[in-house]
Amino acid sequence: MATVSPAAAAAGVVAGERGQTRIADRVVAKIAAQAAREALRGQSPHASTDAHATVTVHRREDRGQFGEARVRIAVELGYPSDIGAQCRVVRRQVAERVKALASMEVPEVAVEVERLHSPLLEGTRGRVR
Repeated sequence: MATVSPAAAAAGVVAGERGQTRIADRVVAKIAAQAAREALRGQSPHASTDAHATVTVHRREDRGQFGEARVRIAVELGYPSDIGAQCRVVRRQVAERVKALASMEVPEVAVEVERLHSPLLEGTRGRVR
């Protein structure tokens, strides 16, 4: 986060005239994807840590805040496992890390499970029905 220099504070420069810090959407997406990978790493020994994020940021510059980010995370999970629990952990970790590192509220984290990996099916090809 940006800090106010003592000279700017002493000169009485209002916040709107000092400038602002903007965090690019792609940076927020990278933070979210890394947070999802961190969350998955501790879940299961055969869990995949592949995660990709897309983010929509709504800025609230009129209030002096960084805004809010709506995140969509695509993950690959290990199976068999508690998929719902893994998704909850990912949602919580992503929301906490984006808030901590980008100072953005995260009212929505949608988790999309792209693929399930099973150590029982390693070496098989095609779909299993």
